[in-house]
Amino acid sequence: MPSTPPSSGRAADPDAMSHRQILEALTGLLAALFTALLSTTIVTTALPTIVGDLDGSQTVYAWVITTALLANAASTPIWGKLADLFNKKVLVQVAIVVFVVGSMLAGFAPNIPILLTARVVQGVGMGGLTALVIAIIGSIVSPRERGRYSGYIGAVTAVSMSGGPILGGVVVDSPLGWRWCFFICVPVAVVAFGLVQKTLHIETVRKDDVSIDWLGALLLTAGVSVLLVWVSFAGKADYYEWLSRDSAILVGTGVLLLVVTVIVEARHSSPIIPLKIVTERTTGLAIIASVAVGVGLFGGTTFLGQYFQTAREFSPTGAGLLTIPLVFGMLVSSVGSGQLITKLGQWKPFIVAGAGLMVVGFLLLGIVDHATSLWSIGVFIAVVGLGIGMLMQNLVLAVQNTVSVHDIGAASSNVAFFRTFGGAIGVSVLGSLLAGQVAQKSAAGFAQLGIDASAGAGSSLDLGALPPPVAAVVRTAYGDATGRIFLIAGFIAVVTLVATVLIPNRPLRRTIDVAQTPGVGDEFAEIPSFGPDRVYIAPEPADRSDLRSTEVP
Repeated sequence: MPSTPPSSGRAADPDAMSHRQILEALTGLLAALFTALLSTTIVTTALPTIVGDLDGSQTVYAWVITTALLANAASTPIWGKLADLFNKKVLVQVAIVVFVVGSMLAGFAPNIPILLTARVVQGVGMGGLTALVIAIIGSIVSPRERGRYSGYIGAVTAVSMSGGPILGGVVVDSPLGWRWCFFICVPVAVVAFGLVQKTLHIETVRKDDVSIDWLGALLLTAGVSVLLVWVSFAGKADYYEWLSRDSAILVGTGVLLLVVTVIVEARHSSPIIPLKIVTERTTGLAIIASVAVGVGLFGGTTFLGQYFQTAREFSPTGAGLLTIPLVFGMLVSSVGSGQLITKLGQWKPFIVAGAGLMVVGFLLLGIVDHATSLWSIGVFIAVVGLGIGMLMQNLVLAVQNTVSVHDIGAASSNVAFFRTFGGAIGVSVLGSLLAGQVAQKSAAGFAQLGIDASAGAGSSLDLGALPPPVAAVVRTAYGDATGRIFLIAGFIAVVTLVATVLIPNRPLRRTIDVAQTPGVGDEFAEIPSFGPDRVYIAPEPADRSDLRSTEVP
């Protein structure tokens, strides 16, 4: 029967925290998130030096990033499930400790295999920090008010992404050396640990009958990893061709593992990828968009630092400074869109505009070569930054708006999961394509110099050890090939644009959980709550006096 809404303009939420309480809780959380993000970005400008010092190749360059992203992605849903079982504050601190262990191991790495192992440990810690911070914010702030706090996350992301490459460049150029790019994150993590202990006070809300799908996580990671290994080495000298017996074995194994993953997920009582959440239209489209964002964000921007250092001969510090337009765009759009969403209550126009800007920016970067004006490149990457800033947190906001607070952890972690997996795929695939393009262009340049390309002169990233004519050929090859991978990232970004256009434009609720009573003047779409009481808030009727909630047994 119809119910009379309360007289206040907004439903009273007994669980709501004050703005001051939320800011106090965010202090430690944002410090932890900053630590994780800094560890990713501080390495980008140092990678050419790291890989060259450890005698690695372009494929190794990509895998230093890919291993961390894979571990990050694989562990994110597990952290999300743990958040439904244990105290989130303790979990954040455990993730910080895991991250510190990985950072120390990476700093002392004597060779590439140890470095890759350390990056896996770092990735597990990073997965926990990124998933838990978003889940905690989702459990203490209503979607309507979450825009402003998502803007703070965007600001921290922007600062870490701008400061990281610059700090990494300064460290590499200093007497400290590249190993301190890993060590320097340790004291920051210790500070974050203390802030979380002091400022974050949150009750443990434990869900019943929750189990962790370890087998599903293992199968999914294994399947994707096998396919990435195939992409990374196919068509390269001393390995195997794209169409070969080895390729068929790797592709067949990877696909088989993914098929088994789907079967396991369908039967598991608490799957790592919950079908009830993933198959919801908003969540499904947001996941598709997030995959493409991950490809563009991690895959496209990872190679910016290498372009500036390898193709344009800038120092690591100079390369870090040249990426500032990207982060400035992210800072402006993430904070600005978050504030406007909170004020206007409209989120879809921002994610559609962000996707459009990302497409335009990457397509413009597709024309870059070894001689493109640096001013033009700065404008192009600023456009990309504006697009990414509008998309990353607002896609998560759209998903959190559709689920119960009981499922915030799983929903948020799955969006982050697919975005990071998209990044791992993007870095691996685009890195492989870049290596192939560089090899072809280097071979053509060597032929003009009368040098035998089979000698492998262009495979090393230690260009200082090469004769000047040979180094010039390799630099030109990298500069001309980089534009190709940005062009590919632009076409992938079109998928994001299509997905954001198709996402249902559901108004933001003002309550933390969907099962609470609506206030006067609020608009609602049909949003399911997957908590103990399956409650649906009815869509807006023709007569607003007929607003009511319907219980589903």
